[in-house]
Amino acid sequence: MKRVVLLDTGPLVAFLHRRDQYHQWAVEQFGRIDPPMYTCEPVLTEACYLLAALPGGSESVLRMLEIGAVRIPLHLEAELTQIKTLMTRYRNVPMSLADACLVRMSELNAEGVVLTLDSDFVIYRRHGRHIVPVIMPKESASR
Repeated sequence: MKRVVLLDTGPLVAFLHRRDQYHQWAVEQFGRIDPPMYTCEPVLTEACYLLAALPGGSESVLRMLEIGAVRIPLHLEAELTQIKTLMTRYRNVPMSLADACLVRMSELNAEGVVLTLDSDFVIYRRHGRHIVPVIMPKESASR
């Protein structure tokens, strides 16, 4: 069974920004993953914003989508009730829209594993009580 990778903002930014502290880690992870990776519009929005000052940064994010390295299977409007429920449950974290979408995507795909730098994914649960499988640097998991 092929592993389905759900891409978060941090690894995407690190992969595209050579000066990011996690760049080498992200390059190694992307090299181990058979495309496509799956994500959501909020992740791409965050990545474009964070890379806007980098020449060609936002365009690089969109290029990943254009070449099929990244795909967007989530239809936000169709999943809105469940996403709002997640954001309410984790309002004390607080949970971003991007994080809620990725947790929801992991609920919809049992083989889904989130590629992230965000230690909040250690806290989040899918279907209320199940650990969200993640790929993250060891130092992120311990934060």
